[in-house]
Amino acid sequence: MNALTLVFIALCVFAIAYRYYGIFIASKVLGINPDRPTPAHTLEDGIDYQPTNKYVIFGHHFAAIAAAGPLLGPVLAAQFGYLPGALWIIVGAVFAGAVHDMVILFASIRHDGKSISLIAESEIGKAAGVVASFAVLFILILTLAGLSLAVVNAMMKSPWSAYTVICTIPIAVIMGVWMQIVRPGDVAGGSVIGIILLGLVISTGPFVAAHPVLSKWFYLSKEQCSIFIPAYGFVASALPVWLLLVPRDYLSTYLKLGTISALAIGIAIVHPYLQMAPLTKFISGGGPLVAAPGSVFPFLFITIACGALSGFHAIIGTGTTPKMIDNERDILFVGYGAMLVEGFVAIMALIAACVLVPADYFAINASAAAYKTLGMSTVHLPQLAEAVQENIQGRPGGAVSLAVGMAYIFSSVSFMKGLMAYWYHFAIMFEAVFILTAVDSGTRVGRYLLQEIIGRVVPKFTEKGWIPGIVFTSAMFTCTWGYLVYTGNITTIWPLFGMSNQLLAACALIVGTTMIIGMGKMKYAWITAVPGILMVPVTMTAGYYLVKYNTIQGNYLLVVLAASLMGLMAAVFILAFRKWFILGHKPHKSVAKVMPTA
Repeated sequence: MNALTLVFIALCVFAIAYRYYGIFIASKVLGINPDRPTPAHTLEDGIDYQPTNKYVIFGHHFAAIAAAGPLLGPVLAAQFGYLPGALWIIVGAVFAGAVHDMVILFASIRHDGKSISLIAESEIGKAAGVVASFAVLFILILTLAGLSLAVVNAMMKSPWSAYTVICTIPIAVIMGVWMQIVRPGDVAGGSVIGIILLGLVISTGPFVAAHPVLSKWFYLSKEQCSIFIPAYGFVASALPVWLLLVPRDYLSTYLKLGTISALAIGIAIVHPYLQMAPLTKFISGGGPLVAAPGSVFPFLFITIACGALSGFHAIIGTGTTPKMIDNERDILFVGYGAMLVEGFVAIMALIAACVLVPADYFAINASAAAYKTLGMSTVHLPQLAEAVQENIQGRPGGAVSLAVGMAYIFSSVSFMKGLMAYWYHFAIMFEAVFILTAVDSGTRVGRYLLQEIIGRVVPKFTEKGWIPGIVFTSAMFTCTWGYLVYTGNITTIWPLFGMSNQLLAACALIVGTTMIIGMGKMKYAWITAVPGILMVPVTMTAGYYLVKYNTIQGNYLLVVLAASLMGLMAAVFILAFRKWFILGHKPHKSVAKVMPTA
């Protein structure tokens, strides 16, 4: 199959979905009201609640939700063939992921920017809220640890990547000061400054990496990266949102969208064919790149994760983003639109993996021992390794094969032949920047959640402007996931992240369904109920496999975490279904419906 055909199909489906399905949900189901003041205005504090230009908030939201999932998940799912992944990304993004993101963002805005756990408490009951609080906290810790380990793998021993990532921090601060203090509201001026400085950093990256002195300054070991990333997360969580978090995410969006657009153009020029078969023998089980030997069901869904549906998006959608939405009409653009763009990113990642010869793809992504059992022999791997000037065999996780696939497409353009090594290192840097933007936003949301939990006992922590509480909860939360980053590895944490991520997505869809029923729109409840209910057996089956597999492997901490998360979420599901039954016999007004419009 020609890769360009898949790109065209995805773009057409996403455009039609946004124009018709997205607008239908926004207007008919949710009843978006442009005249209703948002929490960014009613609770503005200059720290977390801040009215923000819709393009800037789109950049922040997209940068925050689009992390390792849409890049690495489709690459690993390619082991089942390109067809299952492509179908789930396109269908899942339209009918599950984008719906999930928009509905939960709307719910948070109508609940004063509150978290998913407090929304669950309001819509389902106090017990559901308490259980959801701890479940979300555990999931967020695992998520940030998994994402950070992906960044560590991309940054460590790569001066170019480390240099670019570090430089985006002061550039973001300059942009934030310009748009907030020097020229308030001057998004265009801040964007020009950021783009020029980012372009300068990217263009000087190869020079820094080749310089004998500068390269040593930015040559970070795994341990150094594992300390730097949590330290950055703490700073981004504690500082005012306009100073570092939003401008850095907005800046990163230019790099993300620019690179993905360039990749799409490269595919249009090169017309590469997908070397991977539509379906491989691993659809029935035994795939070497999944945590527990299992079939396309359920591991396709938890492997692709954020590329089609993500519970992490519910954390961002009820965390930083709803506190900055300037007008309710921006919910469609930010919530539904950003997820469709992420789905397109996932399609690009899937293509980059599938243009490689299958034997080479598995040689890169499988361990040496696992590859020997496949009975395959590499085809172009020695030439690819020589072209990128690195050893690429036995580099599991998806990041290296994605970079090789992207570099192969870029270097196949006639005027860029011979630049594969440049594009490979550029792709590695791109992946690090891409993923890190979710870490800073996730850490800030974790701080919100921890403040809410501690605030149940010590009410002072619920005060949004209380600096000691902000600093304490930021440090406490960062140290928790930072410990996992420093002591763990992506092989042990990523599979559990995938399962728990989809479990949270199912939970958010169920909570959203409860809200829609409470708003008196039972006839539209299927929009969130169908994908939410369908994901319950998927995630529970994946959890069973992971518990069984890790028990055999002796990873008892992961067994306890997986079993605990499944138990907590099962309790939320039962409480929600009970609430549905009650609402079916006794009408109830959702907070989202009855709150005043002014």
